Amino acid sequence: MSDSTPAVGELLSGVRFGKFASVGVVGAISDNTVLAVLTLLVGVQEMWSKAAGIETAILVMFLVNEHWTFAGAGEAGRGPLLKRLVKSHLVRSGGVAIQLTVYWFLTQQLAVELWVFGVDLWFLAASPIAIGIAMFVNYVFESLFTWRVHDT
Repeated sequence: MSDSTPAVGELLSGVRFGKFASVGVVGAISDNTVLAVLTLLVGVQEMWSKAAGIETAILVMFLVNEHWTFAGAGEAGRGPLLKRLVKSHLVRSGGVAIQLTVYWFLTQQLAVELWVFGVDLWFLAASPIAIGIAMFVNYVFESLFTWRVHDT
């Protein structure tokens, strides 16, 4: 049996992935709420609104993951918590890059429109697609590097 077997088992945990995906839904709602409010109500350009939505989602998801998905994983205390928060941002930077690239492609390069009550809402419909693609990257890297599930 190889040393990587426990890490793979922890990574493939259906319960943990289910929790992570559930937290992702909370993050997606946070992300899309900020995206919609900033774009539709405040008039911020949608790529900037998307970036603000992503950051909001990262903070919300980190806190939920910290206290639910990965509860008991990682050292206790304020210092280790802050270290995980910084590490989470660094680890998620790959997922953020993927999400922003996919979102940019869907909204800026494709000629797709979704008119609802006289407003083109394609920018909101494209967001969950980008989120879903980035979620899988985030799950693997968060599991292995932020909460180090293979060390538990």
